[in-house]
Amino acid sequence: MAKTRKIPQRMCVGCREMTRKKELIRVLRTPEGDIEIDTTGKKAGRGAYLCPQLECFTKAVKGKSLQKALNQEVPREVIDILRKQIEAIAHSQ
Repeated sequence: MAKTRKIPQRMCVGCREMTRKKELIRVLRTPEGDIEIDTTGKKAGRGAYLCPQLECFTKAVKGKSLQKALNQEVPREVIDILRKQIEAIAHSQ
């Protein structure tokens, strides 16, 4: 008898909905303090998950839930870079 595997789920910090981990974008604070998008989902550091939609990203930044999840203030230029990357990811899907 085969066991059914659990599908990992994470909460989007923008819309606060639980979604499959593979469908979300992981924003990562590295141990060095840099903030970047983790495309593999396996890099070391503190992660926050976002739906691949610009609305969720905007909510997360405006409501400061992204900063709270990463335990660090996110600089404006990093937010702009993340916005461009999320727009590119959203358009490619």
